[in-house]
Amino acid sequence: MLRKELFICLLFSGICGACSLKPEVVAMSGNPIAEGWYADPEGVIYDDTYWIYPTWSDVYENQTFFDCFSSKDLVNWTKHSRILDSDGVKWAERAMWAPSVVRKDGRYYFFFGANDVHEGETGGIGVAVSDRPEGPYRDLLGKPLVNDIVNGAQPIDQFVFVDDDGVCYMYYGGWGRCNVVKLNDSFTGLLPFDAGEIYREITPEGYVEGPFMFKKNGNYYFMWSEGGWGNPDYCVAYAIAHSPLGPFNRIGKILQQDPEVATAAGHHSVMRVPGSEDYYIVYHRRPLSETHHNHRVTCIDKMTFDSEGFINPVKITFEGVAARTIK
Repeated sequence: MLRKELFICLLFSGICGACSLKPEVVAMSGNPIAEGWYADPEGVIYDDTYWIYPTWSDVYENQTFFDCFSSKDLVNWTKHSRILDSDGVKWAERAMWAPSVVRKDGRYYFFFGANDVHEGETGGIGVAVSDRPEGPYRDLLGKPLVNDIVNGAQPIDQFVFVDDDGVCYMYYGGWGRCNVVKLNDSFTGLLPFDAGEIYREITPEGYVEGPFMFKKNGNYYFMWSEGGWGNPDYCVAYAIAHSPLGPFNRIGKILQQDPEVATAAGHHSVMRVPGSEDYYIVYHRRPLSETHHNHRVTCIDKMTFDSEGFINPVKITFEGVAARTIK
């Protein structure tokens, strides 16, 4: 009888103990990751810190500076204000946007588009430099790195990709055309390809703007935005190639609007946590309650792959991603 009473007592105390346990609360980033109208985000990891460099989304006359955000865990973000503005770029008068940032030899190079340039005008793709990822950045050249309209591609929306052999490629282009160029070691000029040409067109089917490249298991994943950036159907598609120069045959969309979450999901970048298979897609979208074409916010969600290496469609969320530190 004593044993039975002891068993019942132990069982009851165990049940009560289990009932008193609270479910674990997982910290989430939430979407958007920061207050404010921010678009075209470039996400990058330096050492143990996540960085996001977006466009300040406003009318062109007011879109003349850049902020950035840093985080150790994807949840708590610190804003760094005006890391570059048009006061420090004498040739940039309006419409600065779509940054791409690269670390090389201990310095940080900030590529950007400016002036919404057309044929015969001054503007295009510039580059600034700093000793710190949060800036301040200063104009490196005093003029655009790429000014001319080549192959019908407006010089905007540049992304710099450093291959495993150290070669730096810059993909860029608006107006439905995309070029790739090779950068010299100092990022002050362009190098010719083997055939002698400086600019090589690589426009895939459906391309509009916002190119991005990453490498996984020896394959080159080339991504871009489709549709109009002010329209609900703005989205991201991709291709896979065996060379950084293509050919890039379109596979399909992986990021697009969700009528229950947001519209106009596009102009993205991708971050991979070093030493892991954890991938995050950083992008902008328009809240459902807004119709103003400049009201865009920066968000982050998980990006995964199937067993054959194809990118699974991304589910855009309000929750964002769970806290993740970098070891």
